[in-house]
Amino acid sequence: MNDYVAASSADVLTPTEVLAAIPQQDPFRFIDEILELDDEHIVASYRFRPEADFYRGHFPGKPITPGVLLVESMGQAGVVGLGIYLLAKERGRDAITNLVTVFTDAEVEFSGFVRPNKRVIITGRKVFFRRLKLRSHVEMRLEDGTLVCAGMLAGMGVVK
Repeated sequence: MNDYVAASSADVLTPTEVLAAIPQQDPFRFIDEILELDDEHIVASYRFRPEADFYRGHFPGKPITPGVLLVESMGQAGVVGLGIYLLAKERGRDAITNLVTVFTDAEVEFSGFVRPNKRVIITGRKVFFRRLKLRSHVEMRLEDGTLVCAGMLAGMGVVK
């Protein structure tokens, strides 16, 4: 037996509403815009700002974006953003106010890097969504299409 009422079409969130619902905020939000969003995938973008403090030490004179922040950006889009959309659609808009998404696992392979001021496109494709757990295949590419990293990320909704 389900403990929720099925959502209505009014509970389908727009990309702008999903972006506003993502709990990570500046300076730790690594999504600028959601370009596409539906039941199966999300496409988002982010430009890594050259003034970000982490570039001072990673690496002086030849800065690159830390891999952990690339994975964070992938997770914010492919797990948190897509998860918010799917949860609201399944359980209603009110459901997203009572949960926060935590990462449960990630397996990512890197094949490139991101320099300051580069814009990346993050694409997440749902593998499964059930019992508040979402697993997505997520990839990050530079604007020119160069693959930076890809892998499986998962997270689950936890009551606040």
